[in-house]
Amino acid sequence: MKTNIEFLKGIQAKSASVAGLIGAGIPLSWLLFLILVKSEDFETWMIVPLTFIPLGGLFGGLFFYLMGFIWFPSGGRKLAAIIFSTVVYFIGIWLSAVLSFSLVGLWD
Repeated sequence: MKTNIEFLKGIQAKSASVAGLIGAGIPLSWLLFLILVKSEDFETWMIVPLTFIPLGGLFGGLFFYLMGFIWFPSGGRKLAAIIFSTVVYFIGIWLSAVLSFSLVGLWD
């Protein structure tokens, strides 16, 4: 698929979707592990964090893919882009966690 938007040229849909799935899969697997290890039963309020936190990871993974492989594909700028996008990824997960726990009333 070709695009006419300048900053989106070179994006491959398969690679972008894999990056998004990996970005969403990491926090989702961690949350599921925490829920399964916990001795309590699954409660309905847990659906909101299980939805919003992986969405934050999905967008963080897409941003990581764009920064590291499309916008800055080589050189020293690539290293800086990867470090910056990793920080943005974790900030995005943290902000989505704050939002989801705020929505269910567990964030003070």
